[in-house]
Amino acid sequence: MKAGVTGVRVTGVLLAGGQGRRMGGVDKGLRELRDKPMAAWVLERFVPQVDEIIINANQNLDIYAKFGHRVVPDEIGGFAGPLAGLQRGLTEASHPLVATAPCDTPFLPTDLVSRLHAAISAQSAQLAVARTGDQPHPVFCLCRRDVLPHLTAFLQSGGRKIDAWYSTLAVVEVAFDEQPDAFSNINTVEELKAFNADSLR
Repeated sequence: MKAGVTGVRVTGVLLAGGQGRRMGGVDKGLRELRDKPMAAWVLERFVPQVDEIIINANQNLDIYAKFGHRVVPDEIGGFAGPLAGLQRGLTEASHPLVATAPCDTPFLPTDLVSRLHAAISAQSAQLAVARTGDQPHPVFCLCRRDVLPHLTAFLQSGGRKIDAWYSTLAVVEVAFDEQPDAFSNINTVEELKAFNADSLR
């Protein structure tokens, strides 16, 4: 969703700030899926949808920088989770809307941002989130940059759960039921091996 289409610019934040505990404590975004880091697969689909990319990472910052985008760590220490990554992304974003995608979901929809934008605009919401069936996917969101003070206060109070923060906002869920596998994430070595055994969708 480039600004030329809607007149509104969007910053994309690639969330790569986790510890990868279920992957054996390794940086998931840098694990290779079919001879390419998972983060590269995500960026391939995400970059065309936004006007700038920020990579949120808390380790291997120099390696992530080789993807050609600005890399920023969480402001809050201790691997505080995706909300901490969103908070830093909102802080650094150049544009009024911020979209997020995690580094371990190489099949994300190529129309993710445009559909979230249509919903957030139609509903005058603060945040739009993807959903398949009854399952929301909170790390795939589009939010207004002006929620930053509210999110910062939530984190400073000790809040970490995405659902708890979302419940305080005007949120619209956007159905992607025709793409049920687009939000598949790769959390474990076994899952990575399974996806590597198949052809990439």
